[in-house]
Amino acid sequence: MSPAASTEANLRVTTSPRPGSRLAVEVAVPAGRSQKSYDAALEKLSRSVKLPGFRKGRVPRPVLLQQIGPLRIRATALEDLVDAVVREAMQQEAIEAIGRPELNEAFELVLQRFTPGEELTITLEMDVEPIPTLRSTKGFTAEAEPVPFDPARVDELIEQSRRQLATLVPVEDRAAAEGDVAQIAFSGSFVDNGEAIEGGSSEGMEVELEEGRMIPGFVAGIVGMAVGESRDVTCRFPDSYPQEQAAGRDALFAITLLELKTRELPALDDAFAQQASDKPTLAELRADLEQRLRDDAERRHQANRHEALLTVLVEQLEVELPETLIQQEVRNLIEQTAGQISQQGMDVKKLFTPDLVRSLMDTSRPEAEQRLRRTLALKALAAAEKIEVAAADLETKLTEIRQGLSDTAAIDQERLRLAVAEDLLKEKLLEWLEANSTITDKAPASEEATDASDTTEDSTSEAQPKASKAAAKAKKAAAAAGDSKAQEEGTQP
Repeated sequence: MSPAASTEANLRVTTSPRPGSRLAVEVAVPAGRSQKSYDAALEKLSRSVKLPGFRKGRVPRPVLLQQIGPLRIRATALEDLVDAVVREAMQQEAIEAIGRPELNEAFELVLQRFTPGEELTITLEMDVEPIPTLRSTKGFTAEAEPVPFDPARVDELIEQSRRQLATLVPVEDRAAAEGDVAQIAFSGSFVDNGEAIEGGSSEGMEVELEEGRMIPGFVAGIVGMAVGESRDVTCRFPDSYPQEQAAGRDALFAITLLELKTRELPALDDAFAQQASDKPTLAELRADLEQRLRDDAERRHQANRHEALLTVLVEQLEVELPETLIQQEVRNLIEQTAGQISQQGMDVKKLFTPDLVRSLMDTSRPEAEQRLRRTLALKALAAAEKIEVAAADLETKLTEIRQGLSDTAAIDQERLRLAVAEDLLKEKLLEWLEANSTITDKAPASEEATDASDTTEDSTSEAQPKASKAAAKAKKAAAAAGDSKAQEEGTQP
């Protein structure tokens, strides 16, 4: 307990810590102050009341009390009093609250105790900035996932570019084969009851004949068909299918192959290199792709090292997370998700229903807490080891960034400065951690796991954009909330 010194000008304030980085603030309001607030409320209400036979602001007190009622006057006086003494107590004790201070009991209960002309004690509770500490700051041992350079990825990327630049030509003299592009008409029904599948039909849809594009069995059923042929194909929706009414059920699709095309790939020569990139020769294109892949593997490996260091650093953290900060971080994550969804051309307003937002708030909480712990662990490290960014380094980086901006006038310069300073400090802290820790590479995973990792983490995002983690989370949450917009406008096979 730390009672403040009592003077005529000061309120009598006592503070005490609460769990969850909260602070209880007990304020004793002098009797004269409570009477003054009551008189002020009475005066304020008298100016707003109009009664026949009385000029505005000249209504006698007994009449005013009868018309308005003593409870309303006391409630108005208490509201104004609480607002005023909260501000004064916070300023007097130099308390920096996160969020809005709250009475620790219902307003109605305080009102019952409030008697003008008598001392009133109120207790407020509020979240405050946590003070993080670390049990240890150096000498850590961490294991990082290695990211080796795979030369085969060069050929894979070149083949992907060839497919993108391929010409689609009609096929009439053979049956459909894997790799073709088929135009089909189809209608689907559930096997168990014969009901039509909602969204499970089309008069003309283009399908890439590659497994994984549709539900299992659908593409395989088209392979071997001739143009104009119709066929019934039985498939089964995966148990994890987003729409519950279709998940795990057998379906029958009546499919007609309307048109068939195949890709005519461009030759692997210098002309292809010039069409696919800004490189004049195929050799230079290969060399460029190889260097990009090597650089990206190194960046990802370094990111894994930093991830491992942050994990062990957070294990040393001692802090209580205030609920206000957690909710702020959850909102930040949802806003980032919305921004990334919008960049992919999806309608955020339609997708982000109240149910989806509530679902995202629940599912985002663990990630929000993890991000907060990492931020606070780095803050504690900076304080413990007295690590900071030199002013000259900050100005140099700001100048470099401003030179790359087309319209500096539209940028909030103070926010830019804070963001750059934060990034530079984080880089410096991670460098310090690397220099004062031991990091080893984890043993190589199995070949299957490595292949899966390469598939999900494409190393050339410039050429092969993928849905972000946040966007994927939003789609998953939308599916759980039953939002068909997030499921490609219906039950597509």
